[in-house]
Amino acid sequence: MKVRQLTLQNFRGVRTGTVSLDQQSLLVGANSVGKSTVCEALDLVLGPDRMLRRPVVDEFDFYGARYQETQGGLPEIRLQAVLTDLSPEAQRRFGPHLRRWNDGSQSFVDTAPGAIEQSEAGQWALPVVFLGRFDPEEDDFVGGTFFAHPQAVPDDLTAASTELGAGLMPFKRDDKRLCGFLYLRPNRTGSRALTFQRGSLLDTIVRLEAQAEGAPLWEKVLSDVAAVAVAAEGSGFVKIQSEVENRVGKFLALATEADPVDTRVSELTREHLREVLRLFIATRPGSHGVPFNRLSTGSLNLLVFALLTYIAELKGEESVIFAMEEPEIALPPHAQRRLVDHVVRTMGQVIVTSHSPYVIERFTPEQIVVLDRSTAGAMSSAGITLPDGFRPKRYTANQRQFAEAVLARAVLVVEGATEAALFPVISDVLDRDPDPSLKDYLHIDLAGVSVFDAGNDVSVPLFAPLFKAMGKRAYGMHDTPTSPLQADLAAKTGDFTLYEVIDYSGIEALLVAEVPVAVQKRFLHSVAARPDYPAEVGRLTGECTDEAVRKQTVAVLKKRKGDYAALLIAACRNRAELPASLAEFLLRIDRDLRVTPPAPPSDEATQEPDDHGSDPSGS
Repeated sequence: MKVRQLTLQNFRGVRTGTVSLDQQSLLVGANSVGKSTVCEALDLVLGPDRMLRRPVVDEFDFYGARYQETQGGLPEIRLQAVLTDLSPEAQRRFGPHLRRWNDGSQSFVDTAPGAIEQSEAGQWALPVVFLGRFDPEEDDFVGGTFFAHPQAVPDDLTAASTELGAGLMPFKRDDKRLCGFLYLRPNRTGSRALTFQRGSLLDTIVRLEAQAEGAPLWEKVLSDVAAVAVAAEGSGFVKIQSEVENRVGKFLALATEADPVDTRVSELTREHLREVLRLFIATRPGSHGVPFNRLSTGSLNLLVFALLTYIAELKGEESVIFAMEEPEIALPPHAQRRLVDHVVRTMGQVIVTSHSPYVIERFTPEQIVVLDRSTAGAMSSAGITLPDGFRPKRYTANQRQFAEAVLARAVLVVEGATEAALFPVISDVLDRDPDPSLKDYLHIDLAGVSVFDAGNDVSVPLFAPLFKAMGKRAYGMHDTPTSPLQADLAAKTGDFTLYEVIDYSGIEALLVAEVPVAVQKRFLHSVAARPDYPAEVGRLTGECTDEAVRKQTVAVLKKRKGDYAALLIAACRNRAELPASLAEFLLRIDRDLRVTPPAPPSDEATQEPDDHGSDPSGS
């Protein structure tokens, strides 16, 4: 079973929107675009223990925090998930609530023209919906999950009910358990998830193990704890207990059997045990066990993940829908990769949000879902499709760079490692220049510009169509190639937002021509003491002509590509000392990013939301 489509209405920052998901889906997008909102919506629809939280929703779960009655109706949160790839057990259990689904059109078959003729087309799917709203009479929020199909239609003799989910059958906790939804939120785990309280991870494990073993686990624990003698022989509690018995016996008729006054660990009910039971963990390099909540943030995240994999195994891993929010928090890169590889390999469906290139690089372009949200609250999702003629091998060879570009607002494509190292340092100099004309300049890191090394000048245009297809502003720059670009390559440059060919045959030639000689001298004197300085080119000595300094700079830069060019730029103190061609290109990028592109027309953005939660799928 997997979630194929999620539709959101009136939920948090999303007024309306639809997200399509696959077996493995990586959700990416800018901060606050709605990645966590999607995961929270899935939890409300499918999380078996989510309804235990009180209140189920609150004021700020409604779009614009508008939850009071308007225009004669109460705003309603509506979150609908379409579940496909149903197991035979699920089809038998949910049979009356299933509808035929067309994966290609992402819609139900019975809503399309000629639906009767296509009644056997597509696959069976289960639409379920969470509804939430404010109840003025109870001065509280209510919410519940329901089968979205079939929906009873009131006739002329029956007034339409105003109850939440009227006309829909409840999708109960046991129904949700069959879906196998698990949700990992490392940054919001809290301590409760690792206790034995109701709805916690450990409570779920105890319940599943009890079902699997057919043994009453809690009863065994209760009897074991009851057998613990707190006031045993040799304990100081024996005297206290005896004195209490003597004094109380003067005023209260005690039982005649031995030890009418006893000291026990607790009232010995399940609820008390849930409150006091704790996992103790001993981690290396130490050996002393401590309560789980004393572990580091990274260790806690891994502990939560380990328990979720335990639950997944008990449920049957292939039946699990696993949502994982920002697994990179407090974890080193190797742990991020291991964690993601494990869930992708073992779980039935994986839905991940991330800002880490180490996580993103584990997914193919087809598995990446780019989320966007308009100022009017309309959410959209789009996949990444490689342009015609773009070889997948080229994507694989640059996977780490692509992972960073996926997270970026814009991409600057350059021809080599030296240029890739130069532009961030040029931006450093512009950023700290006190010149009033640069007071509004925004560093490319803060502007969200990722620098992409294409490998050579003729490869730069190849990436323009890809980044344009990803919805990124793409900027390209390279030096003059030895021969003119072929017509097909030249045509691709039209996909760059800004594109420039510098009038030099190499970056070293540009630097020595445009960086002042005084800066080059500072650079040569500063790097001369470095252990990696190329001794074979000699060192600058005495009074040298400008031409001698330039020759020396070229020789050093060609011997030590990349890092040394960045050191030359770092020796610049302001914009006047920077290479003008490169600095001006960055300033053009800065100006371009300040221009907000016109928003495409959207029916969703202009329609008024249905405060009564009408079903967009026609259920």
